[in-house]
Amino acid sequence: MKQSDWFKLVLVIVVFVIFGAYAVDAFLPQQTLENLPSFMPKKVINLGLDLKGGTHLTLEVETDKAIAGILQQAADNLKKQFDNSKIAYNTVEVNAKKTSIDVTLMDPNDINRALDLIQSNFGNFETKTVNNSIIMTLKPKIALSMQKEAVNQAVGVIRNRIDQFGVAEPTVVTSGSRDIVVELPGISDPERAIKLIGQTAVLELHLVDDSVNVENALNGQLPPDDEVLYQIIKNPTTGEITKVPIVVKKAPVVTGSMIKKANVSFSSQTNQPVVSFELNSQGSQAFAQFTSTHVGKRLAIVLDNTVYSAPVIREPILNGSGEISGDFTVKQAHDLAIVLRSGSLPAPVKVLEKTVIGPTLGKDSIKSATLAIIIGSIAVFLFMVVYYRLFGLLADFALMFNLLIILGTLAMLGATLTLPGIAGMALTVGMSVDTNVLIFERIREELFHGRTPKDAVELGYDRSLITIIDTHITTLITAFILYQFGTETIKGFAITLAIGLIANMFTAITFTKVIYDALFSNKSLKKLSI
Repeated sequence: MKQSDWFKLVLVIVVFVIFGAYAVDAFLPQQTLENLPSFMPKKVINLGLDLKGGTHLTLEVETDKAIAGILQQAADNLKKQFDNSKIAYNTVEVNAKKTSIDVTLMDPNDINRALDLIQSNFGNFETKTVNNSIIMTLKPKIALSMQKEAVNQAVGVIRNRIDQFGVAEPTVVTSGSRDIVVELPGISDPERAIKLIGQTAVLELHLVDDSVNVENALNGQLPPDDEVLYQIIKNPTTGEITKVPIVVKKAPVVTGSMIKKANVSFSSQTNQPVVSFELNSQGSQAFAQFTSTHVGKRLAIVLDNTVYSAPVIREPILNGSGEISGDFTVKQAHDLAIVLRSGSLPAPVKVLEKTVIGPTLGKDSIKSATLAIIIGSIAVFLFMVVYYRLFGLLADFALMFNLLIILGTLAMLGATLTLPGIAGMALTVGMSVDTNVLIFERIREELFHGRTPKDAVELGYDRSLITIIDTHITTLITAFILYQFGTETIKGFAITLAIGLIANMFTAITFTKVIYDALFSNKSLKKLSI
């Protein structure tokens, strides 16, 4: 053998050992993997939702509410700037349907001053004047950008929550302009998952305004900077739930964005699970300053517009920590802590579709797909041996090596194997044989033209190379497009197909040629078994 052939032989052996080790370990039980030597790979192939079972959700982000919140922030900011600039106004109201803010001034002569202020500080809005009114409308491109940003933020928050929930290889991707597809393999409790994913989790601390009579507030006699929220109280004996109205200041003292940590602990008084939280430096400073000047007042802990508790501030809280109690179970407290740690959703999400796939269906899919690959492989093996004899047997070994590389690569990457992925493997079986058929037919053609066996093999491989590379590259381009624009199911197929194509080029061109050179290069062959 030539020196270059020896190098190829060593390369083949190294590839076989490395990918073979990953492929074998990929199907070992976790306990067996932990007992393997440290130098052995310990990665497994994760099964997708269609094989393992679990929960499939399609969620819609209510982006109009996200934009309404942004408009409200802009309106509140505009009020402050009007006050600072001594511009009197009757109303500054949000029109969520038209994505606009409607401003009515007291003095029509202030129109130009107000327009200058808006144009200088609110560049995302277009303005239109009608008498002493100004209509501020979000620019279409800005509104579209905000919608996309709300969906992208929702994807990040949901993925963060699921990661902390402990789901192996979840799928969280956008679908269309407002929808999010979530796949949770192994999760058979969709209601808990939906509650965890969909909870908006806007945590705020508000000062309770005890100076306002609650009954008067419910009848509409409410100061403009106050609002009425409800505290849910559950009777521990009867289980009866009562909603108690509480008047609080609209402006929150602390918001959930200031939370740095959130964990489950137990109350020293009731021994019930509570959620302890710790604020960042900004929140700690604001909280310390507020509690120092409001000792003896009540502070409402509000989550998603529901008051969980309203304790009295006994002394200044300088360490920036607190706790939320609310008759939680340990599981509920754990889920709430996850939601608070991962941050609040930019907008509510609603469930459009919910599908639960049982593990039995996944096992049946695995059995059917495995059986299909085995039957197909056996049929191909027999055909190659009968039609191409010894070279056909060589192609069969290349095919098994190809499958070994695919499984090893999936394990090495920690990829998720889905039913379409198995279909990609089945397709690779056919493409691997097709490549060898191309080479073998070329060798037969050279033999027909009177070439010696050795020359026929060399020319057969050399003259087939360009065609093989061309067909594989074009198919790889297709696989790339499928991965780039397809759904997660299609991506699983594209990944397996791409790995199989690259492995096929190695096994068909390098592996079979190296084996041939190792077995027959030093012999004077008069006839090929092809």
